Amino acid sequence: MVHNATDLRRNIYKILDRVLETGLAVEIVRNGRRLRIVPLDPRPVTERLRPIPSLIVGDPAAFEHVDWSSEWKP
Repeated sequence: MVHNATDLRRNIYKILDRVLETGLAVEIVRNGRRLRIVPLDPRPVTERLRPIPSLIVGDPAAFEHVDWSSEWKP
């Protein structure tokens, strides 16, 4: 996302928190030049995943002993 210096000044903490939360860089345009705010140690992708409770309907443990061998084809 690209911001100008005025947006950065107005929302600096919100912008910095978003960079830390998402791990994505933010670009700032100042006097026609671009600057980039990037976290030095981005969070791993697995930490950024959000749970989707409705993905598995029922008890996930019920899938533990299901025999899928008849469905598998090499």
